[in-house]
Amino acid sequence: MKERPARPADQGGSVERDGVTTVYQVWDGPTADAATVLLLPTWSIVPSRVWKAQVPYLAKHFRVITFDGRGSGASSKPVGAAAYAEPQYVADAAAVLDAVGVETCVVVGFSRGCPWALQLAAEQPTRVLGVVCVGSAPGLVPEPRGLWGDRQDSNEGWAKYNRYYWQEGGYEDFLQFFFGQLFTEPHSTKQIEDAIGWGREIGPERLVDTEAARQAASPRLPPVECPVLVVHGSDDAVRPLAEGQRLADLYRGSLVTIEGGGHAPHARDPVVFNRLLKSFVDRVAPQPVRRTWTRALNRPRRALYLSSPIGLGHAKRDLAIARELRLLRPDLQVDWLAQHPVTRVLADAGETVHPASSWLVNESAHVEFEAEEHDLHAFQAIRRMDQLLVANFLTFADLLDDQHYDLVIADEAWEVDYFLHENPELKHFGYAWLTDFVGWLPMPDGGAAEASLTADYNAEMLEHRARYPRLRDHSLFVGDPADVTTATFGPGLPSIRDWTVDNYTFTGYVTGSPSTPLSRERLGYTADQLLCVVSVGGSAVGANLLRRVLDAVPLARRLVSGLEFVFVTGPRIDPGELPTTQGVTVHGYLPDLDQHLAVADLAITQGGLTTCMELTALRVPFIYIPLQHHFEQNFHVRARLERHNAGHHLAYSEACDPHLLAEAIAKQLTQPTDYLAVPTDGASRAAALLNQLL
Repeated sequence: MKERPARPADQGGSVERDGVTTVYQVWDGPTADAATVLLLPTWSIVPSRVWKAQVPYLAKHFRVITFDGRGSGASSKPVGAAAYAEPQYVADAAAVLDAVGVETCVVVGFSRGCPWALQLAAEQPTRVLGVVCVGSAPGLVPEPRGLWGDRQDSNEGWAKYNRYYWQEGGYEDFLQFFFGQLFTEPHSTKQIEDAIGWGREIGPERLVDTEAARQAASPRLPPVECPVLVVHGSDDAVRPLAEGQRLADLYRGSLVTIEGGGHAPHARDPVVFNRLLKSFVDRVAPQPVRRTWTRALNRPRRALYLSSPIGLGHAKRDLAIARELRLLRPDLQVDWLAQHPVTRVLADAGETVHPASSWLVNESAHVEFEAEEHDLHAFQAIRRMDQLLVANFLTFADLLDDQHYDLVIADEAWEVDYFLHENPELKHFGYAWLTDFVGWLPMPDGGAAEASLTADYNAEMLEHRARYPRLRDHSLFVGDPADVTTATFGPGLPSIRDWTVDNYTFTGYVTGSPSTPLSRERLGYTADQLLCVVSVGGSAVGANLLRRVLDAVPLARRLVSGLEFVFVTGPRIDPGELPTTQGVTVHGYLPDLDQHLAVADLAITQGGLTTCMELTALRVPFIYIPLQHHFEQNFHVRARLERHNAGHHLAYSEACDPHLLAEAIAKQLTQPTDYLAVPTDGASRAAALLNQLL
């Protein structure tokens, strides 16, 4: 499975017991004396990555340790049931704690890991300060299954939970069924997909060994002295809520029921689980707290601005809106919760970036990891950003718990909008949402499977908005109603344009370009110079496009006498990576790129909305080459540009032919612009709407 950890481990290692190697990872935490949290493995059908939604956030507050249980992940996969007996996992956990040098810790178990956590606490009472059990499976109530070790007449339902079915061709079907039962919550496609992928890694033979060991064991729960917290879903189809209730009663522990939740609340509802876990650790391993509370009338008027880091266009328009908002509210303090490369733009503008920004996991790095040659499957990249989005939302939530803001402005801060709707009790501030597109759309080559996924994501959003219409105090669409696609959200779902018109306020386009462009001479060009500016946004995804355009430069210069090129690599591509080419000047990041675009005779860019619409507003001829599989650039942006009669679309496959690209450059230099006019008052209109919330 292609997956980039949101926060890589600070250190790792392994321990060996009886020829079995256990691989562990450690995240050091914020301070040397931070409490330690051990996240135990569970049934070997999944590796330690099952805790991926917990690790980045917990590591902000504590030292965190995970290890792949025997049979899973990078650890050994011994043969035979004896190797997977419960005492082996407990001994592995103790060996890992010894290797890392842990004196005290809180132990967290999931499902089958819960009895191991309790056993470890019983054996090492001075080391284990507390135990958290989620989706407990200690065997306190009867299981909803047939005979695992006997051949079955049927392969329906829980009859799939059978060694012969696994070993004789039914393993994939079992994985589909089992993880569908594990995640009973609607809209759990990503969690199910992850789990199935992990289940394929171990295979049926070793999984049979693990289950044979469990079948041979007698459930036993030892007495423990430490506090116990039990978290269990009311709709758990793997182990019923009664299991968690009996466990909490047995240990006189606390029980938190996730109403409507399934077997893995930590994966499906990570925000509430992570905050519960942090609160528990803070209670059993307290640290000194330093906080300031400001009396209501002593609080300055403040706004927290979140600007999407995917590209630099959001930052430009958000700065324009912030400037207009300050004109209306001169006393307003604006802080920015932002990541690179947005922080680079904000620094040049003299804005205040909140220190909590240092805890954000970088989304641009994730996008670059996901991208191939000018190919970014944007929808799937967002789906695989799930652990990152959890971590960044919780950084936001921690900040809003600790400091007062009158207004939060979220420009396509997807994690904030999604998790506020999932956890509406956390909204205690004015909240405005901005976007320039609505609706996930499938790429044609994704077939029915991708169409089903995008429809499911859209349906969840529609359900969120229908249930909590007042969670957003403003929903602002950067554009006009005609800019919205007429496609539907999916089969049986409404038209995207009709729904957006009913649920958004339209600001018109927000331009980040200055009202008085600089002259060519001020920018270092001559008045008669024929100039083509090539830019690829704020991430490194456009590096291949720069090289393709470079390949076409000699041919284009032969077709157009005197043509000069300026390549702008942006803040995340090293300009030194591009070969020296006659007629080409290469810059890295240009804070005044819009000024250079304004004086160009032609521009070449990716399909990002902001650059394309800035060029449209400036009435500059341009060629745009969308990223392959980027649904927003290929559908939403292209439709808006066609409405404005702006730009010349070129597929990347065409751009890879230097002769074809050179001919397109030569032709577009002679084409008149007949663009639909772009109003320039969008920033002031947006600011006036935001001012209503202050």
